[in-house]
Amino acid sequence: MRSFDLAPLYRATVGFDQMADLLDRVMSDQTGAQTYPPYNIEKTGDESWSIEIAVAGFTDEELNVEQRENALIVAARKADDAADRKYLHRGIATRAFERRFHLADHVRVSGASHVNGMLQIDLVREVPEALKPRRIEIASGDTLNGSAVENRNAA
Repeated sequence: MRSFDLAPLYRATVGFDQMADLLDRVMSDQTGAQTYPPYNIEKTGDESWSIEIAVAGFTDEELNVEQRENALIVAARKADDAADRKYLHRGIATRAFERRFHLADHVRVSGASHVNGMLQIDLVREVPEALKPRRIEIASGDTLNGSAVENRNAA
């Protein structure tokens, strides 16, 4: 049960919708949270991460990794081959799933691999040059070229 009402946050801020949505999602009731398949999220560098998902029993063709805007969607659908098999015990879960990960701005998938039943998805944050901070040189009065001084005298 959530004990915080975020309505005042929505009313009093402009442009922080993603932050409020994230808080709302985190504080919401987690009883119906998806637990299959298990996964790890590892920070591999200052601006890079790796998500490992246990996908035992799935082939590369049955797995689908897709990035849409700020969401990473991993889905799997097992081909129906159970009709010709008769199991005495079936302990490996190969049920279909779709898991979504919300990504921060400028985070993109840089690669994915499937080895020994583990799907590894590499993520990296690439901030565009236009959004990176840049240092502005400050010119002193001695180094000004003639045009700046002439413009000041003309005014």
